[in-house]
Amino acid sequence: MQIKFQKYQGTGNDFIIMDNRTQLYSGLTKKQINFLCNRRFGIGADGVLLLSNTDGYDFEMTYYNADGLEGSMCGNGGRCMAKFAESIGIHKAKYRFKAADGEHEAEIDLNGFVKLKMRDVKVVDVHSNHFILDTGSPHYVKYTNDIMKTDVKTAGHAIRFSKNFEKEGINVNFVEALEEDMIYVRTYERGVEDETLSCGTGVTASAIIAAHNDNGFNRVEVKTPGGNLSVEFEKVDENNFRDIWLDGPANLVFKGELNLLVED
Repeated sequence: MQIKFQKYQGTGNDFIIMDNRTQLYSGLTKKQINFLCNRRFGIGADGVLLLSNTDGYDFEMTYYNADGLEGSMCGNGGRCMAKFAESIGIHKAKYRFKAADGEHEAEIDLNGFVKLKMRDVKVVDVHSNHFILDTGSPHYVKYTNDIMKTDVKTAGHAIRFSKNFEKEGINVNFVEALEEDMIYVRTYERGVEDETLSCGTGVTASAIIAAHNDNGFNRVEVKTPGGNLSVEFEKVDENNFRDIWLDGPANLVFKGELNLLVED
């Protein structure tokens, strides 16, 4: 099977993206997707994104984790997808697209940064030393005082496969406050089962927990190992966050073709 793809990255979170408007790639298997994402034997990526047609929207985004399974919402993937849509001739001032968690909007500014509207957050579970919330994907957020010394893969793996989360999995974010409106975030992603250089839904979840205004507009600057993002949102109360926008760079890495020989 001959596939054509583009590879994009958003603050180091990288994706193989394919134009599936003719349904050419709808039959990709778990094993094939896992092979494509393999950094030694395949192309290498944190996940695969398919752009398809769907009624009422500019396109639909389907996301597959590196393990080959269909995933939930991917924030950096959504931002990269907007750039990909533009590259294949879908030109809009504001994109409206469908993803696993519903409708999203995206805008590309003159500098090439992509601003993505995330789903509202209506529940934040507060625990003794961590928070749990869903920003399109489920996230566990924990503060630390020395984030650069944190063993994210080991600690994140232990939480993700703990009794409470083993079945469905959860993404684990370690956060350090740098300033009142600036944080550093490192994330262990389920499906990749490792630390990634950035996670859009994780950055969004961490920024919400770091809200510095009790009510009203918040803007949180977020540093990750792969680069810088920002999150803007309105905090209505402790369990109600709306008008959430994730903003940052999304760039084409390369285009290519591959003869996919892997079979199930």
